Amino acid sequence: MTIDQMTNEMMQFSDSFDVVLFHYDGRTTEWDEEFEWSKKVTHVSARKQTKWWFAKRFLHPSVVTPYDYVFVWDEDLGIDNFTAEPYLDVVRRHGLEISQPGLDATKGPAPMYDITVRRNGSEMHKTDAGGEHCWDVHKRPCSGFVEVMAPVFSRDAWRCVWHMIQDPEEQIGVVDMQYVVHRAVPTLQGEGDKEKPGGRFEVRARQFEELEAFNSRFANADKEVANRSSSTLN
Repeated sequence: MTIDQMTNEMMQFSDSFDVVLFHYDGRTTEWDEEFEWSKKVTHVSARKQTKWWFAKRFLHPSVVTPYDYVFVWDEDLGIDNFTAEPYLDVVRRHGLEISQPGLDATKGPAPMYDITVRRNGSEMHKTDAGGEHCWDVHKRPCSGFVEVMAPVFSRDAWRCVWHMIQDPEEQIGVVDMQYVVHRAVPTLQGEGDKEKPGGRFEVRARQFEELEAFNSRFANADKEVANRSSSTLN
C-alpha cells in the first residue's frame, strides 16, 4: 500500500479525525498537485528523521489535548481491513490506554512478536500464549506489549508516553477485531543511504539481550534505592 492509498483511506475515517504527516524526505507542498488529499492534512517536514523524533517535538500532550486518541502510525500499513470507529469501540470497551490493531500474519513479513499477531475469533487479547521467547507470560514482550509501527494512545497514556513513562500492562492490548498489514516498505524518497542491516534473527536476538540488560539494571537500581533507604533509617 502506498502513502497515497493509506492516507486516502485514513481521510475516510470520519470528520472527527485530523491527519498529520511527518515527512522524512523533505517534501510537503510538492504533493499538493499530485494528491487530492494533500491540502486537507497537516504536513511537517525534516529530512532523515524518525516519526518519534517528530512526535516528541510536534505532538506535545498540550497540543493533542482536544483529541481522545492519538494514532502514531508508520506510512506503510495496509488498512483495507481496518475501520477506526469499531476499533475505538473495542478499545473503550476493554479500557485500553495503549493498543494496536492485530497484525495479519498471512501477508507482509512475519511479525516480530507473537503477541501482536491477530487471533481469529477474538475481539482483543493482552498476552502471548507462550511462544519461543516468552519465558514468563506475565512479563514483556509476552504481555502488556505493543510494537512501534501502529500504536494507538489514549490522551492520558500519550501524556505518559511522551514523558517516557510506561503504562500498566493491564491497560495494553492487541485488538483482533480490526487488523492491518505491516509491509515494512518505505514509500517516501530521499531518506538517505541506508546501512546494511543485520539479519532478522540477529536483530531480534539483540533486542532480547538489551531487554535483559535493562531489566537487570532496573532490578539493581531498586536494590540500591532500598539499601539507601535502609541506611537512612538506621
